[in-house]
Amino acid sequence: MKQIFLFLAAAFAFTACDPVEEDFSNAGGITKDQLIAKTVVTVDKSSDGKNGNVVSCETFAPVNAKWTIAGKEYVGNYAWKKMKIGEHVVTLTALCADGTELTADFSVRCDVITNALERFYIYGAPESGEKPFKPGAWNAAAMRFSANEGKFVDIEGNEGSLPYLSDDIYWGFKTLIFDISEATDDCFGRIMNGWWSARYDGDKDVQFTNGLWELPLTEAIAKDCAQGNGGSGKDLDLMVTSGSCQINSIYYEE
Repeated sequence: MKQIFLFLAAAFAFTACDPVEEDFSNAGGITKDQLIAKTVVTVDKSSDGKNGNVVSCETFAPVNAKWTIAGKEYVGNYAWKKMKIGEHVVTLTALCADGTELTADFSVRCDVITNALERFYIYGAPESGEKPFKPGAWNAAAMRFSANEGKFVDIEGNEGSLPYLSDDIYWGFKTLIFDISEATDDCFGRIMNGWWSARYDGDKDVQFTNGLWELPLTEAIAKDCAQGNGGSGKDLDLMVTSGSCQINSIYYEE
């Protein structure tokens, strides 16, 4: 009975789409106003009615949908993500049946934490025994994510290395968060791979600053550096080119 109901709903609701398999053979284009009218972007609520930090996105329009949320992309008519406190813009990119592409922005505000982001440490987890290290200028091995190619000396004189990043991290397009201290004003560096065959900073050195410095992983990085699923296994590599800093920990949140 449920299957019959879903079939009838699809037949009468703009030839409504299935997020997995969509048939638009009888559907035409829609306008941006129609797209917005059939889309809902909300945040959850805390027990006292304040905006939480979980954003839920859903469109009922007959389109192939892609959401861009906090720099990450999610394909499907429904998506959700835990966010940081603050103002955010969610972008919906919709491909209509006639080939028309529409985009719409939705502003949301998160005021309180209702579902805390969890930290997943790559290096320097509390009680791990891993100590901060200071990568030297032009030392391409110090911040190379490769268990056998990279090497640094921590602040206690012990040798260490950053581990390989998993395919889940690369293809999940995680944002790596570096806890940095003692950065000099002239601390700059490159974002590249271990083979020196590509840069991911627009060929312009980035500045490493004190506090939490973020590096969003991109499709270009994943294609070059992931070990599998189409990756070339070249290792992500960050290299200081001037100045100095201390790396205390590296993690991502979700």
